[in-house]
Amino acid sequence: AGLSSSRSPPPPLYSGVSQAAADGAMVVAWYMDESQEDQRKLHQLEPNRPVSSEELRQLGVRSWKIKIFFEEHLHLDDEIRYILDGSGYFDVRDKEDKWIRIYMEKGDMITLPAGIYHRFTLDEKNYVKAMRLFMGEPVWTPYNRPADHFEARQKYVHCLAQTV
Repeated sequence: AGLSSSRSPPPPLYSGVSQAAADGAMVVAWYMDESQEDQRKLHQLEPNRPVSSEELRQLGVRSWKIKIFFEEHLHLDDEIRYILDGSGYFDVRDKEDKWIRIYMEKGDMITLPAGIYHRFTLDEKNYVKAMRLFMGEPVWTPYNRPADHFEARQKYVHCLAQTV
């Protein structure tokens, strides 16, 4: 029951992202298209523009592989999610305010830093069983965008500005 770096490739539907999975990425992520279609779809750019684990780390996003929140929001504390079953997408904003989509499936765990704008949606399978983990006292409050006045957001933006 330790951390593992193995990553099963996404289902065949996701063939455009399977190379990122094969490269040892803990989660598969990509820049999103601007389509207003069903939020549960992949929303990949054509051609696909993958996002590496390093690029996610620069945004403060951490993920691990261990053997309907679509409204854009932030939290005042880190959000730690472990996917117990099923699959879905976390979307996070990059430095230029563009969406990055992160595919999550059973066994994946992700940490989103306090103050990062994000959202979650199911994929087309319409099923996920996720657990939220907390450090300290559990706080569930989401703050929908705009929420730039919160200290957690200001600290996150400051830290983001320090990365290359």
